Amino acid sequence: QVQLVESGGGLVQAGGSLRLSCTASGPIVSINNMGWFRQAPGKQRELVALISRGGTTTYTDPVKGRFAISRDNAKNTVYLQMNSLKPEDTAVYYCNADVTTVQSMGVMRLQNYWGQGTQVTVSS
Repeated sequence: QVQLVESGGGLVQAGGSLRLSCTASGPIVSINNMGWFRQAPGKQRELVALISRGGTTTYTDPVKGRFAISRDNAKNTVYLQMNSLKPEDTAVYYCNADVTTVQSMGVMRLQNYWGQGTQVTVSS
């Protein structure tokens, strides 16, 4: 069973910084895309940033120039460095990953996984 465990959320003043981490564990063969999503109260979950195994990144427009996604493939970990935080960045942030695992009889399976979420609150 694959688990994604996030850490690094918290309360910060506007203009401050936070760094989120997410580590995947389990019978992992490889991880393709890894990403961060967020969901604010009363809103739909939205993509924040995405990074391919090779390091290609994608960002939603509101965070471009302020957030940076990176990963350490050896540690099965993805990071989100968030700078110049704004009150509108307040949300629960979720880690997401496309993971290939080895099942019984050596069968490979590609599946999408979510972390449990970590709260980020930015005060004005």
